[in-house]
Amino acid sequence: METPLRWLDRPGGTATGVTWGVPWPRGAVAPGVPFALTGPGGGEVPVQSWVTATWPDGSVKWSAHAIGPRPAGPGPGEGAAYRLVPGREPAAPRVPVTVAREGGLIRVSTGPVTWTIEEEGDTLVRSARRDGREILRDVRLVSLRQDGPTPDEGGAVRRESVTGRVERAVAEQDGPVRAVIRVTGRHGDRLPFTVRLYFYAGAEDVRIVHTFVWDGDPGRDFLAGLGLRAGVVMRDEPHDRHVRLAGRDGFLTEAVRGLTGLRRDPGEPARRAQVEGRPVGAIGDPELAGRLHLVPVWNDYTLDQNSADGYLLRKRTAEGHAWVTVPSGTRSAGYGYVGGPGGGLGFGLRDFWRLHPTRLDVRDAASGTATAAVWLWSPSAPAMDLRFWHDGLGQDTFAQQLEGLEITYEDHEPGFGDPHGVARTHELTLRAYAATPAHPELAAHAAAMNEPPLLVASPERIRAAGVFGDWAPPDRATPARAAIEDRLDFLFDLYVREREQRRWYGFWDYGDVMHTYDADRRTWRYDVGGYAWDNSELSPDLWLWYQFLRTGRAEVFRFAEAMSRHTGEVDVHHLGRWKGLGSRHNVQHWGCSCKQLRISNAAYRRVHYYLTADERTGDLLDEVAAAEEAYADLDPLRKVRRDGLPPGRRAEPIGLGADWGALAAAWLTRWERHGDERARDKLLGTMAGIGALPRGFFTGEALLDLATGRFDTSVDAVAVSHLSAVFGLPEICSELLALDLDVPGFERAWLDYCRLYLAPPERQAAELGGPLTGISLIQAHSRLAAYAAARLGDAGLAALAWRAFFRDEGDQLNTNPLQREPEWRLTRVEGPHVPAAVWDAPFVSTNDAAQYGLAAIQNLALIAAHLPED
Repeated sequence: METPLRWLDRPGGTATGVTWGVPWPRGAVAPGVPFALTGPGGGEVPVQSWVTATWPDGSVKWSAHAIGPRPAGPGPGEGAAYRLVPGREPAAPRVPVTVAREGGLIRVSTGPVTWTIEEEGDTLVRSARRDGREILRDVRLVSLRQDGPTPDEGGAVRRESVTGRVERAVAEQDGPVRAVIRVTGRHGDRLPFTVRLYFYAGAEDVRIVHTFVWDGDPGRDFLAGLGLRAGVVMRDEPHDRHVRLAGRDGFLTEAVRGLTGLRRDPGEPARRAQVEGRPVGAIGDPELAGRLHLVPVWNDYTLDQNSADGYLLRKRTAEGHAWVTVPSGTRSAGYGYVGGPGGGLGFGLRDFWRLHPTRLDVRDAASGTATAAVWLWSPSAPAMDLRFWHDGLGQDTFAQQLEGLEITYEDHEPGFGDPHGVARTHELTLRAYAATPAHPELAAHAAAMNEPPLLVASPERIRAAGVFGDWAPPDRATPARAAIEDRLDFLFDLYVREREQRRWYGFWDYGDVMHTYDADRRTWRYDVGGYAWDNSELSPDLWLWYQFLRTGRAEVFRFAEAMSRHTGEVDVHHLGRWKGLGSRHNVQHWGCSCKQLRISNAAYRRVHYYLTADERTGDLLDEVAAAEEAYADLDPLRKVRRDGLPPGRRAEPIGLGADWGALAAAWLTRWERHGDERARDKLLGTMAGIGALPRGFFTGEALLDLATGRFDTSVDAVAVSHLSAVFGLPEICSELLALDLDVPGFERAWLDYCRLYLAPPERQAAELGGPLTGISLIQAHSRLAAYAAARLGDAGLAALAWRAFFRDEGDQLNTNPLQREPEWRLTRVEGPHVPAAVWDAPFVSTNDAAQYGLAAIQNLALIAAHLPED
């Protein structure tokens, strides 16, 4: 089954390796089958392949593939760039990447560059040599700590520098095209980190993915800097040493000792050579050559990006002398270079300005070893302050906390607004140059760092593989279908605009969106309890990923990727008592006392993992494979449960909607990725338990025995939550039923839930003993009726589903403005009551956007033939 592949977006330069994933229909690719790859001209391209998921019959479900640096090829809309061919042996790279261990060191050779890594010690990379010359040495992780917040709160603040220590380094892959070294350690005595170093055959760069987990005390630990620092060997004369720092559209172009603008002119060839980064050669004018020692050398450079709207550039001749401000700009691409004709180092951080406060440093450029630093948290910025944002407002009891929920929508509880265990991942690059590169080459490398090249299959090809449930490529064949497609595009484009207009950027914030809009203040409710950061409420992650799957739009992928990076790291606890659980929406991403499986949901990470084979995302999926165990110490319904839970219990209450849907996604993913029989047994066992419950999914909650992985099926009760089916449950149930796992009763239980949730009260009463109460989120649940209609061939259910999608009928709790408004438009707002001209959103909540998006996508895939044209 030969598969055409295209670039996600036009590569700004592919002088780096590329890794991507491809799905296969069940039974199409047997285990152990090799893969070959052909390039745009039909020639064989060396490729490394491995399996990332299998179908229940053992055939390949997802495969991952890697190639080394390639010249730029066709971009979007220019046809297939590559073709992946199963069943044929791949071409071997001319010079493979190799990994060798010796004497506590790991040496990785890509051909052009050999990188040396300590298995244990205080360097991340000991050295890198190119063509026999040492280019860099002593790459270290560094951090700065303060024992108090910024001095404006009074009192002296003590700051100390800490070097990260590597405790273990292991090779996860060792060629022939791709090698991955996983490094773990700590930033001093806390802040555990995981770093992966990615090397490709023929590449001169290493991609570095750095994750740290916060385990400090927010009351006394204030992180004042976090970064990576590398020594750069400097061999050339000061006037042949070059510094480049990226602005928005170009680079600061400097020499350590400048020859331009002097009173005595070295001549146009010398000036041009210096500006272009070439060797100047001998200075022919003895009057100038004899006075070069009187031209200052610029030792230190700093680019500070302290907001999304501006960076400050400075340089100085030496420590102890004043900084000189260089003309600054708005948004730096986050890439720099220091070196000369004898070699140099490129260094940078992806999404540099979006993840502010960030910084790039060059120090000691006039010495024998310069230092380049990439700061993930700039030392120039105020120290990171992770204390809780209010004093509790007297909410000491559950009753008081429930009262607070009624006014600010915040679910507060003392001690639960603790960031312990949250994480953040950054992507950096180091590149060993043979000589100072020309500006177009630097620009291409900066672009590739910020938008890493990715090969993707077409939406039609991905859908043909039968993965991820119910979706289909856009179809504008009728006016009604076209109108829904227009609204889907409108919603995504609106969030792109809102992110930019509201500046949803920053170290902890980038990737998330706000929950609810404040129409009076013309802004989102960034400071109102549970209405601030969204934290995956009602699954915007899934909406974005499904919209990418069906459209293949690069900008949708990049938005969804940033959200997955954020919600999987910042909104989830990776250490401590809440490990495996995420935090509900709040002013601070970790601030809510509602720690639940629905936020750490594996369903939100699966698409990103399989399309990119990203190892860090794989870590997150593994983390939640047994997340049900977290409920042994924390009852998510403790504030409203009337009977309480007995101490020493062997079973935990698990909601059959949001909880079980998240667990099922985690277990399925673990099973298909690793062949984990324990995960398979828990998945199949709980499916069978739901099928055996007299009321199936309508039971609402069941006791899960953590030892056996089985539900207590003796409960005969009806308890429905409007949130059960809006956190990935419909998507995972669709996938599970498509696998034909032959679990007795499960399909019936799910179809009953889909049929009856929106059914008339008399039908509910006839089948369940009484009408359901608490019915809400009608539009979101229309996709359940659509699923049942498609599965059962019921035209009446299909008509009900479209009525529920378009009209807000029967909602017992809320109303949805995306159903009420016949036209959606942006309104430009100007005036003294707003700080600047803003675009007023046509709805009030990300909940509305996510439920419209997912319902529209799935209804079109399932029952488009029944869509009324009026």
